[in-house]
Amino acid sequence: MSGRINQPNRVESWLLQEDEKRLTITEDPKIPNAATVVIRAQDHTLGNMLRAQLLLDPTVMFAGYKLPHPLENVITIKIQTDEKSNPADALKRACHLLIKQTTEVKRQYDEQARNIEMGMGPEQAAMPGTQGGAGGYDPYGDGFGGGGTVVGGPVRDAAGNADVYDF
Repeated sequence: MSGRINQPNRVESWLLQEDEKRLTITEDPKIPNAATVVIRAQDHTLGNMLRAQLLLDPTVMFAGYKLPHPLENVITIKIQTDEKSNPADALKRACHLLIKQTTEVKRQYDEQARNIEMGMGPEQAAMPGTQGGAGGYDPYGDGFGGGGTVVGGPVRDAAGNADVYDF
């Protein structure tokens, strides 16, 4: 017998009941152009991405999220917009932009995986805008990014700050 009698089933917390809606939007009666969005079967991953994307929207005055209880996969997002928009439209725009961004990341990843499978080295298969490897900064020229001890002194970033590691 397990000592975890009260522990909720991890799989069930990600599934919706038949009559349960994944997303509900409720207007805030006290604050103009504000709403509370509840998204079920989601956690900090989506909550933080949506909050960050909403805050990039010039019509959004406030965007914040919380996970009301750590054992329940439900996020609550508060959105307030100016008079040029409304929270539902701002959320739609944020979702569409996130879908475009994640689709582009997947496309680039798939392209690089194909290049590597075809035998191209990291230099030929570098991501656009990088110098080899996934991180862009490659102090060793081996395509695997940073880490370890740097030969020849500390590595400096564009501002001249040194990364000094004492291993």
